[in-house]
Amino acid sequence: MKKRKNEDDNFEKLIYKIAKNEHSLKMKNCIQHGTTTTYSHSLNVAKTSYEINRKLHIGCDEKTLVTSAFLHDFFLYDWHNAEECPKKHGFVHPKIASDNAKKYFDINDKEQKIIESHMWPLTFRTPPSSREALVLCFVDKYCAVKEFFQQ
Repeated sequence: MKKRKNEDDNFEKLIYKIAKNEHSLKMKNCIQHGTTTTYSHSLNVAKTSYEINRKLHIGCDEKTLVTSAFLHDFFLYDWHNAEECPKKHGFVHPKIASDNAKKYFDINDKEQKIIESHMWPLTFRTPPSSREALVLCFVDKYCAVKEFFQQ
């Protein structure tokens, strides 16, 4: 039980600043999948990525993984609203999220690439190029399907 508490504490330390940021909190006003907000989805993806990395001993840099996973859908609009949403949302939102993350959190180049590749294979020109990117890519899809069917 103590190991789980330490893992939870470590995850909280890694996510706290970005999750409590005023810009991140705007994601609570947008629905992502079913009834799940973009904020909750991003938190689910970050936590699940963190746990899978630990359980499977993948060897990802935890800060990079958690940061990228939480900010992967940081596009800050409701994609269900045709007036707000850009055309081809599925193709363009990784770059929008990456640009927003760079603007508000000064993420590094690796984190930027990870965010931009999370929709692969849909965005076939931006394949995952690191362990962190592969974990995020698969966990994002897993969480999206899970959230969709939990409606």
